Amino acid sequence: MTVDDTGSGADTNGADPGGDPHPLAVRLEALILGAERRYTPFQAARTAGVSMELATRFWRAMGFADVGQAKAFTEADVLALRRLAGLVEAGLLSEAMAVQVARSTGQTTARLAEWQIDSFLEGLTEPPEPGMTRTEVTYPIIELLLPELEEFLVYVWRRQLAASAGRVVQAADDEEMVDRRLAVGFADLVGFTRLTRRMEEEELGELVEAFETTAADLVAAHGGRLIKTLGDEVLYAADDAGVAAEIALRLIETMANDETMPELRVGIAFGTVTTRMGDVFGTTVNLASRLTSIAPRDAVLVDTDFAQELIRTAEAPASEAEAAEAAAAAEKEGEEPPVYRFALQPMWQRPVRGLGVVEPWLLTRRSEATA
Repeated sequence: MTVDDTGSGADTNGADPGGDPHPLAVRLEALILGAERRYTPFQAARTAGVSMELATRFWRAMGFADVGQAKAFTEADVLALRRLAGLVEAGLLSEAMAVQVARSTGQTTARLAEWQIDSFLEGLTEPPEPGMTRTEVTYPIIELLLPELEEFLVYVWRRQLAASAGRVVQAADDEEMVDRRLAVGFADLVGFTRLTRRMEEEELGELVEAFETTAADLVAAHGGRLIKTLGDEVLYAADDAGVAAEIALRLIETMANDETMPELRVGIAFGTVTTRMGDVFGTTVNLASRLTSIAPRDAVLVDTDFAQELIRTAEAPASEAEAAEAAAAAEKEGEEPPVYRFALQPMWQRPVRGLGVVEPWLLTRRSEATA
C-alpha cells in the first residue's frame, strides 16, 4: 500500500524487494494472511479506491516499510485499506483519527507478534526428533495455532474494549473522557543498570520478564491498569487512590519476599492526566516519575494531592494524632473506631527538576494494632 519513488525499501517479510524471499517465509505469509501476493502498492491503492497518499499514510502508520513497486500486497491488504478508508468516507472517523487507529493498532500488535515469535513459537518449534529442522515443524505448528490465537486475540480485545468503554461512559463530562483525574504510579527496580553489567543476557531477560509478569498480575488483580513496561520500570494507573496505594505496597511486599529480585521503589501522583493511544501524559505523570527517582529503597512516595485524596476518602488519617482522636471519640459514643488502611508521613520539602518544590509523603500500610 505504499509507494517509494526511488524503488527502494524493505519487503514486508524482511527480504530485498529485488531479491527472492525464503520459500518458507512466503508460504507462512500466505498462511497467516490467508492470501497470496498479487498487487504492487499502486495496484492495491487503485483496487481499494483510495489515493496513493492515503494508502501510504495508513501503511506507514501501521509500522510497515516501503516496498518500492514489488508485488507485496494481498486481497486482505486491499480489504483492510478499503474498510479504513470507508470509515473516513462515511464520516465516522476523520482522516487523522483513522491514521491514529492504524498507528495504535500497529504498535500494539507489533509487540504482541514479536513476543509470540520470540518466546512462544520459538519454544514450540524445537525439532521433536533428531534430524528434523525447525523449518520443517514451523509451518504445521502455526497452521494449528493460528485460528485459536486469532479467536483469543479477538476475545481479549472485546473484553478490553468493553472495560474501556465502561470507564468512558462513567466519566463526569466530555472533557473527563480525555483529561481525567487519575492516580499514576511508577515502580522502578533499584540498581538495574549495575545488574546489566553483572548478569548474563539470559538471566537478565528472565529477571525482567519475572518483574513485568508479577507487576502486571498485581496491577490487574487489584483493579489498576498497566500502561506500559520499560524493562526495569512499570507505569500503571488507577481511578481510585486507594487502589493505586494498595498496588504500590503489594509490589514492594511481593518483591521484598523474592530473593532473586532487586529492591523496588514506587512514586505515585494524583491529578489530571491526558490519555492518548493507551498512554498517559502530563504533569501528574512527570511528578510520579520524579517521586520514584527520589523514593527510598523498598518504599512508596506520593504527592500532596494523592495524600489528600486518601484522607478525603478515609483511606488514611491526616495524622496519627487525628486517628487517635477519632478512635477516642468513637469509643466515647460506643461506636466502632474508624479503620484506615494506610498511613501517611510528610517528608522534607525538596526541589524537583522541572516541577518546583514538592512535599513528598511516605506511604505505608497501617498495622492492625494502630488501625
